[in-house]
Amino acid sequence: MENIKQMKSQGAGLGRLINRVQTVFVGMLRIWSIPIVLLLSLASGFTTYYGLSHFIVPWIALIITVAIQSIIVICSLEIAGIHWKANRFRYFTIMISLLIALAASISFSYFKFYEISEKDTIHIQRLNQVQQDVNQYLNKVTEVKNTILEQHRKELEQASKDVTQAFFGTHPGIVPRYKNVVGEGPFWRRYNQIYQDKKKENQLREQEFVKLDKKILNLQSNLTQLDGAQSKESVYQKILTLLQEVQVDFNRLISSEGVEAPKAPTLMSYMQFTQGVKPSFSMWKGFSMFAFVCAAMVDFFTVLLSYRLEFTAPGPLTEQEESLVFECLRQFTEFRINENDELEMVIEKTELERARHYSDWSRMFAVGFLLSRGFLRKIDERTVEFAPNLYPLIAEHMGDKLQELKAKAASKTKSEAVKLEVVHGND
Repeated sequence: MENIKQMKSQGAGLGRLINRVQTVFVGMLRIWSIPIVLLLSLASGFTTYYGLSHFIVPWIALIITVAIQSIIVICSLEIAGIHWKANRFRYFTIMISLLIALAASISFSYFKFYEISEKDTIHIQRLNQVQQDVNQYLNKVTEVKNTILEQHRKELEQASKDVTQAFFGTHPGIVPRYKNVVGEGPFWRRYNQIYQDKKKENQLREQEFVKLDKKILNLQSNLTQLDGAQSKESVYQKILTLLQEVQVDFNRLISSEGVEAPKAPTLMSYMQFTQGVKPSFSMWKGFSMFAFVCAAMVDFFTVLLSYRLEFTAPGPLTEQEESLVFECLRQFTEFRINENDELEMVIEKTELERARHYSDWSRMFAVGFLLSRGFLRKIDERTVEFAPNLYPLIAEHMGDKLQELKAKAASKTKSEAVKLEVVHGND
C-alpha cells in the first residue's frame, strides 16, 4: 500500500514538474513574441518609409510610417481581444483600419523589395537596351554601306564594259566612222579616263569604309566587354565616343551619295546607366510576385504574432484585486465551455434574481474591471469568456480555498478525536 502511494506521489511530482516546465516554456514563447513583433514592425516600417519617402517629405513619411505600423499592431491585438458578435460596428471598424494600414504598408514596402529583387534584372535590361540600340544602328549602317558599294561596283563594271566596247568600236555611243575600229582612239581614251577615275574613287571609298569598319569592330568589342569590365565607366564613355565617331564618319562618307543616313540612337548617360531603381508607380506595370510576397510576408507575420499575443493585461492584479475578482465571479451561476474551448459565463441576471430585485453591481464591476484589463473577452451582450491569463489566478484561489477546506476538515477531525478521548477518559 505504501509502495502504491509512493508511486502515485512520484507520478504526481513528475507531472507537476512537466506542467511547470511547459508553463515556463509557453510563458517564454509569449515573452519572446513581443521583441519579434517589434522587430518585424521595425523591418516593415523601414521598407514602408523607404518607399513613402520618395513621394513626400521624409519627416512626414516617418510620422505616417509610425502611424501605419502602430495601427497594424494595435488593431491586431484588438481583433484578438473581441468577438464580432459583441460589437459588430467596432469589430468591422478595426478590421477596415487594419486592412487600410496593411494595404499602405505592403504597397510602399513593395518598392524596396522590388529594388532588391529586380536590381540585377534592370541592369541587364539596360545593358541589353544599349547593345540592342547600337547594334540596330550598326546593322542599318552596314546595309547602307553595302548598298552604296554594290551600286558603285555596278557602275565600275559598266565603266569597264564601256572601255572594252570603245576599244573594239562596238560601243553604242560611238560615232559611225569609228564603229568596229579596234584600237585606243580618242573615244577609248575618254571612257578609259572615266573608268580609271571611278576605279581610283572606289579604292579611296573602300579604304575609308575599311577605317569605318575598324571603328565599328572596336565599338562592338567594347559593347561585349561592358558587363564584365572592371572600369565600366571608361568602357561606357569609350562606347559613346566611338558611336559618335562612327556616326560622323559615316554621314560624311554618304553625304554625296544622295542616300538618307540612318538615325543614330541617343544612349543614356553613364549615371542613368548605373543609377539605382527609383521607386515609382510604374513598378506595378512590371509586377514582381516575389517582391509583393516578401512585402506581404513581413506584415502577415506581424499581424499573426500580434494576434497570437492577444490583448494581455497591462499589469498583474494585486492580492486585494484578485480576491475581489474571485469572490465576485463566484456569484455567477451559468457557465459552459464554448466553441473556442474557453470557459464562458452569462453576465445577465437570472429570472430569480430579477424577481428578488437582486443588486449585481459588485459582480458587474468585477466583469467591467476584467474586461478593461484583458482578463475577460466579450462574446455578445450577455456572455463573456475567460482569457488564458485569468485561469492561473482562479486556479490559485481555488487551490487556496481547497487548502483552507482541508485545514478546517483536519482541525474538525482533530477536535472530534480529542473530544472522544476526553469522553473515554471520563468513562
